[in-house]
Amino acid sequence: MKRKLFSIGIAAVLAAGGLTACGRGGGDEVTIGLAVANLQADFFNQIKQSVEAEAEKEGVDVVVSDARGDAATQVNQIEDFVSRQVDAIVYIPAGATAAGVPVEAAERADIPVVTVDRNPPDAPGQSFIASDSVAAAKELGEWVIDESGGQGNLAILQGQIGTTPQVDRQTGFEEALAGAPGINVVTQQPADWAQDKAFTVAQDMLQANPDIDIFWGQADAMALGAAQAARSEGGGDRLIVGFDGDVAGIEAVRDGRIDATMVQQTQRMGRMAVQTAMDIIDGKDVPAEQLLPAFLLTSQDQAKADEYLAEHP
Repeated sequence: MKRKLFSIGIAAVLAAGGLTACGRGGGDEVTIGLAVANLQADFFNQIKQSVEAEAEKEGVDVVVSDARGDAATQVNQIEDFVSRQVDAIVYIPAGATAAGVPVEAAERADIPVVTVDRNPPDAPGQSFIASDSVAAAKELGEWVIDESGGQGNLAILQGQIGTTPQVDRQTGFEEALAGAPGINVVTQQPADWAQDKAFTVAQDMLQANPDIDIFWGQADAMALGAAQAARSEGGGDRLIVGFDGDVAGIEAVRDGRIDATMVQQTQRMGRMAVQTAMDIIDGKDVPAEQLLPAFLLTSQDQAKADEYLAEHP
């Protein structure tokens, strides 16, 4: 496909999670479909906002869909993108189940797919943009080891099992723990990235293992749930860390409610997704994988937290 002159138009998300977009006129403008896993999460909203801002600079229409965490809904939404004959799709899978189906459907229609944050192993996107979660989780694990003196009982609140970030964060953290035999993983359970579920799971963990002194939530929302559960059980001197660097997580680190997180470059991911999609449309070669570093933020660095809150990377 050749890139053409086009008019500016940005789509909005319907309150019910439906689709809307400016018309493509005579077919002269480029349209990108943005399939988001769940716009209730600040992490995905950051990417959406960045995609829309970058697309506006490029004069590109964006059609946005919100799967609200449901993979089956997302399959239907991407089928709608295909029927609209969008020029490219930026895809953030809603889960591990059937994640490859939308990519295969788009490829059959000769529509390129750029995946962000999660990449279906059986049907990867033409280019995958994400944090280097293995390296970032290992760095976070090493910080936990240093901060705890290499001793403690650790509870892990996992994300959706089998998704790219869950697998990679688990791998990286375990690589760090391999050098710390004094840290004992006493329990690990999925809480599916959700704060309310993490609160309930962490409460159950503390009831069964009251000697837990380290919590790791594989997302900030789950770390916040664990912090809430710890307070309800009388607090105690527990080390609590998260991952993502969303607004609530950064504020919690700054305020000392959790001790550390890894800040992902969500705004940059959105810009890169649009640029990569346009490169594919232009017929250019793109990397199969584009991994970005995440940044360790601890409660000792409030100035850096304020900087991230003012302008997220």
